[in-house]
Amino acid sequence: MGPLQGIRVVELAGIGPGPFCAMMLADMGAEIIRIERKGAQDPRGKFNLLLRGRPSIGVDLKQPAGVAATLRLIEQADALIEGFRPGVMEKLGLGPEVCLERNPRLVYGRMTGWGQTGPMATAAGHDINYISLSGVLHAIGERGGNPVPPLNLVGDFGGGGMMLAFGIVCALLEAKASGKGQVIDAAMTDGSASLMTIIYGLKAMGTWTNERGANMLDGGAHFYGTYECADGKYVAIGSIEPQFYALLFQKMGLDPAAFQEQMNKARWPELKEKLAQVFKTKTREEWCALMEGSDVCFAPVLDLDEAPQHPHNVARETFVEIDGVTQPAPAPRFSRTAPEIQRNSKSPDEVWTSWNFSPDEIAALREANIIS
Repeated sequence: MGPLQGIRVVELAGIGPGPFCAMMLADMGAEIIRIERKGAQDPRGKFNLLLRGRPSIGVDLKQPAGVAATLRLIEQADALIEGFRPGVMEKLGLGPEVCLERNPRLVYGRMTGWGQTGPMATAAGHDINYISLSGVLHAIGERGGNPVPPLNLVGDFGGGGMMLAFGIVCALLEAKASGKGQVIDAAMTDGSASLMTIIYGLKAMGTWTNERGANMLDGGAHFYGTYECADGKYVAIGSIEPQFYALLFQKMGLDPAAFQEQMNKARWPELKEKLAQVFKTKTREEWCALMEGSDVCFAPVLDLDEAPQHPHNVARETFVEIDGVTQPAPAPRFSRTAPEIQRNSKSPDEVWTSWNFSPDEIAALREANIIS
């Protein structure tokens, strides 16, 4: 019942951002078929959550018959997702020109770190490298310390897979009107740079510096950051607006006069140390009892075991359990076409059949050792 029901996508197996893009589309109701290397089997099984919601089939793309079978699938698809280095799909005989000739309305989504062009396009890399080039990594970390990788959320998933999913849906909407497909060049350097738009704006305005831990949103401000509690756990506050800032000290039982000049950066280290001492006088739960649900802009810092159990997340069903594995539910929410995690119960033969391959054709491909 998701909003992308009726959309068909061919996914060429990759890791990280490509599968995340496909997962997002599958969560929204798209019918996706994932083409793996013949004989490949993911040892993580049900724990590889990025592969949820779609079946996988094995195809030998080094054989002409395997490429021909894949092109038949692509002919029937609305979109394609691939995450190889530039030129690999062309060498396989599955480049954009070939695919768009067979299916002129195809949206051809390409996911790379550096992009399809540029002097670094063919080099290897990972999330940490791509967000280094876009300025993201330099901006994250404590004052006087090394840059800190924000997991692989900004490059792989936010600037990569999510941007590609957005691009695919945009191109699908355009193709519906024009009847023509196109190629999407989704690069993690571009995507992570786009996520930094507001920070680049603040830098141009003179209100952001290149020094880590010295700015309002990077932990430099005493009113926007995390604090350790008496039990070794942490809380996060974001009391930016004056009324929220005043409420913070009211809830903490502190004299607001001692915390004047909120935006005076010279005082931030001193005021941060004062707050740190006070936060250490109570446990996280005690601070939650005082502040949670108020306009302080407060939340407990939860670990991966605690987050699914928090009453707010439970009430919104932010996490679901499938086959004994707790995982984030599809997002965002829709009022009418509610997305859900699709369960794949088809056998490989049923997958091929649903894409208009006859039993004889399936048997012939298997006998020729083209498909798993």
